[in-house]
Amino acid sequence: MRLAILFSGGKDSTNALWYYLEQAWDVRCLLSLVPENPDSYMFQKPDDALLRAQAGRLGLPLLVGRTQGEPERELDDMRALLARAKEEHGIEGVAAGALASDYQHERVHRICEGLGLKAFAPLWHKEQGALLDEMIAAGFDVRMTRVAALGLGESWLGRRLTREDVARLRALHERFGVHVGGEGGEFETIVLDGPIFSAPVRIAFGKAMEGEHRGELVRIRIEGDMPSAMAPLERF
Repeated sequence: MRLAILFSGGKDSTNALWYYLEQAWDVRCLLSLVPENPDSYMFQKPDDALLRAQAGRLGLPLLVGRTQGEPERELDDMRALLARAKEEHGIEGVAAGALASDYQHERVHRICEGLGLKAFAPLWHKEQGALLDEMIAAGFDVRMTRVAALGLGESWLGRRLTREDVARLRALHERFGVHVGGEGGEFETIVLDGPIFSAPVRIAFGKAMEGEHRGELVRIRIEGDMPSAMAPLERF
């Protein structure tokens, strides 16, 4: 099946991509919808240049759409992006890295059904600490880009996560209710390298904190990028 992956550059969408590449599915492209609203119900707000660098090292075309990130109206923007991918890349299905959000899961399936596409969620309701452990064991370089929870702070930002860190997240879940997969907005991630990357993405970054337990990475530059390593960024 010719497949597109809804891709934010984080651990879950990268894991979904990894799953289908391992299964030898015909992955045709990556799809990213970038919201203007940081509180979008559906989408993270990835960085354009970082998305291009990731897609280039993954060897896949990248289609990027824009949305205001307003509830329900953002779904029209996703529908337009999926329709374009169907027309230009001949996709027959769409996969998302959805973990546990019924809101996201139901709406992706509804949009795909209306477009005559199959919808897939290979990580759905799987144990999230185990998923992260598997990625780390396989050699993926996963890093937190944003934190917003008790027990998380500046030291977590930008460092490569280890299986010991996953154990710490489990402990924070027991103590404070922190979601091990960050599903409650406790943290966001990027993936900079792994077995499906042709080369690492290297970034220089700073940190911006808004208190002890809330902050984010601020990208300064992507290091060593040459045009051949960057996927074309297609907008509409």
